[in-house]
Amino acid sequence: MKTLILIFAMSITAANLITQREDAPPPREGAEARQEGRRGESQTLTSEQKAKVADVLAKYKASTMTAADARAIHEAFRDAGLRDGPALKQIMEEAGFDLDKLRDLDPPPDKNMENNQPSDDNQREIENSKASGDNKKEPVQAKVKQKERGGDKNRAPQKYCIEQAISDQAQLHTIAFSGLAFITGDFGASTFIPPGKVCDFFGFQYMRDIDAAQKGHNPIFLNRVAGNVLYILNDKQRAIFEQAARQEAEQMRVLAEKRFPLIKAFCRELNAENPSGSKGLNKEAVVQYVGDIFAFDAELSYRRARIFGQIAASFTPAQKEYLAKMKFGDFNTWPDVDVDKYKLPRGTEKMVNVAYMTYASEFFSWYAGSVNADIYFCPERHGTYFGGFYMKDMPAMGKRDYDISTSVTGDSGKEFINNLTKEQRNNITAIPDLQRKDLQEVIAVRRVISTELRKFINGGSADKEKVIALGRRYGELDGEMSYYYAAAFAKVNRTLTAAQRQMFIKLRNLDGYTSAPAYIYSSPVREEVNLPDTDSFFFPPKAANSGKK
Repeated sequence: MKTLILIFAMSITAANLITQREDAPPPREGAEARQEGRRGESQTLTSEQKAKVADVLAKYKASTMTAADARAIHEAFRDAGLRDGPALKQIMEEAGFDLDKLRDLDPPPDKNMENNQPSDDNQREIENSKASGDNKKEPVQAKVKQKERGGDKNRAPQKYCIEQAISDQAQLHTIAFSGLAFITGDFGASTFIPPGKVCDFFGFQYMRDIDAAQKGHNPIFLNRVAGNVLYILNDKQRAIFEQAARQEAEQMRVLAEKRFPLIKAFCRELNAENPSGSKGLNKEAVVQYVGDIFAFDAELSYRRARIFGQIAASFTPAQKEYLAKMKFGDFNTWPDVDVDKYKLPRGTEKMVNVAYMTYASEFFSWYAGSVNADIYFCPERHGTYFGGFYMKDMPAMGKRDYDISTSVTGDSGKEFINNLTKEQRNNITAIPDLQRKDLQEVIAVRRVISTELRKFINGGSADKEKVIALGRRYGELDGEMSYYYAAAFAKVNRTLTAAQRQMFIKLRNLDGYTSAPAYIYSSPVREEVNLPDTDSFFFPPKAANSGKK
């Protein structure tokens, strides 16, 4: 027990260190660099302005900076006539603050986009098309608009980091997206989840989010990286992955099925189907159950890391050299290997194939990545029981080359919130404050787990019991946040008008899609699933049996 207390104390302490990032952001180029230069060249700070900066920053802590804090700081700077630039950056750094981090949390508004006008460079593209006598004005303008929205493949990828993932705006819109999915969906859709959202301590999510080629959310991304890993492995090494995948397939299925009773209870809460004697979901029961799920997840992660360490230790110099040429987070540096040559034989159980490909792809992100990449999670990593993944990913299912929009979650979540009444909206907008402490601890716990698992990559051994105990704590945090979501969605659902429901179904944008009764990750279960009694989620754990009498 003393050991666990020490572990959790270390976890909380680590929360204060999460803003230190292992890799410096890439240098700004082109128009952004020129604009930043113009901002900084024209201003030096007077003694009075320096004092103002110090006065503003004194109200905040750099280690616990939120999006709301960043907005308040920016507003205070603007009111004082302070502009971004080297002088401001220097004095902020002396006070322990990072100007780039503030920009990540509260990005500057794009004036061109606010006014529905293209940037200077793109405006010149339109004008050049006119001057050359090109009558295809609309296609050129449409192309420019696509570039302004981020559809230009030559643009630098969006920067992602933990600070952005837990920012109030990212969290709020992601939660709202889940609310939209849950209210307009059903039990089956809510069970859908990508396999990569479990046992996710291996940096794959970060690698796909920062991909320089912006292919991270295209099905060919996983095939490309897995194909290269399987190509460079020898027969004995591939056999280790295959054996592990066959052993893990059933465990992965169990992990998916453990989610079903919880999701059913959330659906009952949504539809006010509470058992007699209960006023609604019991937070303690939810927290305890999700803790069990994540403890099992952590055990599987431990086994996966041990296999990865075994493979890394067996590499030849030639294998190391090949993988060194593949850049972490740059799809364009990965050779186009025919992954089908290295897949398991036709007729192999699908879950085994999924595990095998997961081993191959996540091995590279772990081997070539860092502990910070392992710690990273996207905003939708938690509260995965409400059908958001089904709503976003279903159009890509079965398509070999399909880019899932990275803005659909934020855009649809924002639209959902905008079409709620003030009272309805308050149920959703209150959640970021409710879960703030949980998210901070999540990062700390993930840091300790990821650091522990990385001991395998250097030939060491991780503490299995420590990993599982921390995994259980991780689940308790996820369970508490998920309880907040389910309770809020249920309150909103009970007050929606018929017009709002019709509007939200349209916003769901899945006409023609019908969910299966359930999903084992993304694989449909064609028959109704038999679930255990879910009344226990509506009573305190110790009183569950007596409460149902």
